Amino acid sequence: MGRLIQLEASDGHHFSAYRVNPTGTPAGAVLIIQEIWGVNHHIRKVADGYAADGYHAIAPAIFDRVERGLTMDTYTDETRTKGFQTMQKVKIEDALLDIAAAVEAGSEAGKVGIVGFCFGGRLAWLSSSRVEGLSAAVAYYGGGIPLLKAEQPRCPVMLHFGERDAHIPVASVEEFKNAHPSLPVYLYPADHGFNCDQRAAYDASSAKLARERTLEFLQKHLR
Repeated sequence: MGRLIQLEASDGHHFSAYRVNPTGTPAGAVLIIQEIWGVNHHIRKVADGYAADGYHAIAPAIFDRVERGLTMDTYTDETRTKGFQTMQKVKIEDALLDIAAAVEAGSEAGKVGIVGFCFGGRLAWLSSSRVEGLSAAVAYYGGGIPLLKAEQPRCPVMLHFGERDAHIPVASVEEFKNAHPSLPVYLYPADHGFNCDQRAAYDASSAKLARERTLEFLQKHLR
């Protein structure tokens, strides 16, 4: 079972993170970066899953800088609005400081990778170019990533997108792929949020395939 820990960013900000230790010697560490619903039940479940696969998993509470302990376990218009408004108040440079602190904490288990979803996917992509100490980065349907194609990652990156995602048009994904032809970028016959089994957009087959690809990618770069 995981537990909440406290981490400190380089600017002195203290924030919580959900940490899960694997059984036996870790194969490395994986940071799980939240969607706009905070480090909720689903994100903790994702972290638990990576721990079950042998990784030291840490899910930092990126929203703690705006509202401490904000987690939303229901997916409604109200919680979506709350999450979106909170996300808009998060300064990207501050979020990256928090991720850097989580990287430092995870490095005790070996090489560190990052897996982010939605808002967290965008942060994972930015972290690949701006945060020291990462050995791999995976972004799931990160909003705004195609507009950030000028970023130059310093670690291997894998990206997952949904073909039916109205928030991230396929045309913009294709432009991104042209800008980064060496990166593995996958499109699935699914909508935004297809990995979350607690949302209507969940697509089991796409989620399974994306996770298999992600695990293979992490195993290659974190061992």
